[in-house]
Amino acid sequence: MDIPVWIAILALLAGGGLGLVIGRRTMADTHAKREQEAEEKAAAILKNAEQQAETIKKERMLEAKDKYIRLKAEFEETTSQKRNLLQQNENKLKQREQQLAQQADQQRTRDQELNQQRNEINQQRNTLNQQNDALAKRREDVDRRQQEADTMLAEQVAQLERIAGLSADQAREQLIDTLKAEAETRASSYVKNIIEEAKLTATKEAKKVVIETIQRTATEHAIENCVSVFNIESDDVKGKVIGREGRNIRALEAATGVEIIVDDTPEAIIISGFDPVRREIARLSLHRLVQDGRIHPARIEEIVAKTRKNIEDEIVEIGERTVIDLGIHGLHPELIKMVGRMRFRSSYGQNLLQHSREVAKLCATMAAELGLNAKLAKRAGLLHDIGKVWPEEAELPHAILGMELAKKYKENPEVINAIGAHHDEIEMTSMISPIVQVCDAVSGSRPGARREMMESYIKRLKDLEALAGGFPGVTKCYAIQAGRELRIMVDADHISDDRAGALSYEISQKIEKEMQYPGQIKVTVIREMRAVAYAK
Repeated sequence: MDIPVWIAILALLAGGGLGLVIGRRTMADTHAKREQEAEEKAAAILKNAEQQAETIKKERMLEAKDKYIRLKAEFEETTSQKRNLLQQNENKLKQREQQLAQQADQQRTRDQELNQQRNEINQQRNTLNQQNDALAKRREDVDRRQQEADTMLAEQVAQLERIAGLSADQAREQLIDTLKAEAETRASSYVKNIIEEAKLTATKEAKKVVIETIQRTATEHAIENCVSVFNIESDDVKGKVIGREGRNIRALEAATGVEIIVDDTPEAIIISGFDPVRREIARLSLHRLVQDGRIHPARIEEIVAKTRKNIEDEIVEIGERTVIDLGIHGLHPELIKMVGRMRFRSSYGQNLLQHSREVAKLCATMAAELGLNAKLAKRAGLLHDIGKVWPEEAELPHAILGMELAKKYKENPEVINAIGAHHDEIEMTSMISPIVQVCDAVSGSRPGARREMMESYIKRLKDLEALAGGFPGVTKCYAIQAGRELRIMVDADHISDDRAGALSYEISQKIEKEMQYPGQIKVTVIREMRAVAYAK
């Protein structure tokens, strides 16, 4: 029994060893197979990584190529811009060189002209020197002859003195006194005849003077009131305003209705037109166009349309602000708009809105002092010149036209009558009417209101009184009627009635020669005889 057991144990050990050998071989095969699979996977991964690397490489190359192309395009664009800028600078330099060359040619021409003129002056100087020498010789001859004549005259005077028994000085004084008295008598009579003739032809001469005055001053006055100046920073702006072949300036003139004058005046453009509203629209439009820099016909029309709308709004705002400041209520919107238009109108150099406001305040004050309706008077004073701003052509006087407008917009009858009667076109039917007339005259004729400063006005009156006071026999003199009349008091003991007429004529002639004044000045000489006695 022991032998089979050992056999079994041996068999078992042999089988275990055999199984162990077989297991190891199987594990070695499995391990080799796994290594092979791992190598295959590693090879596949490596191949995939190489493909991805190739793909990434191609993408990076494409991106680099695109970036290169983009940078190249940007560089070329920048280079082109710089090249254009350089070309423009070269063109400007060429133009500047041409201008300098032209200026040099002009300067050369001027130098040649100056040399020619200098030569001509030298020739004229030589001629004058020759003439002076000839004149000197003639003067010597004349002096010699004058000495001979003086000697002969002295001999004749001495002979006459011996014959007449009077000295030359005594005879001269008697002759002068006689001639002076005769001349004064004849001059007084002559002055009286001239004055009488002037009175007969006063109307004709007055019309002639008025027409000549209008011919002298109308042009200057029209230019002052029909021209505005638009200041610019540089004369280069003028070229932009004119545009190619003048299309910009034509478009601006057509849109605004004014004349644009671009001349050699430095840093200024002249705007000419009779309508101040149009001139203001043109001036503001030019200001906006120059600030914007874009000046072409389409832009001009757009800016002018906006500016016109803004001006219309501003006119309404000025009218509303004026009636609010004056405390006037219930005024028709069209009349408010016309009040605003007064801001852009002048009368004899005086702003119409300022004049109307002043008349309104004066009317209210005067009506209150007289116990009348101050509000109606103020309303009539503001509207009295409303006919001057009616935009349409009319043959009626402005007072009648203003009255018709007030009727149209249903104003108070007293206001309507005051507007129509303030220049005596119609009969006054209300107490407010003469107040408006008087206040209109006060506002227009007060010192400094119409083209005359207060200081120059006072100085002119003082000079006028001082001039008249310098004549002998004058005791007092007064400049009245805003300098339109000079009233002179004379001493009756030293000035006769005939001499008074001659004195007024002499003073008027001296005023004409030595002073400047508007219109005419009436010179009135007053001689008052007083006899005084005392009862004791």
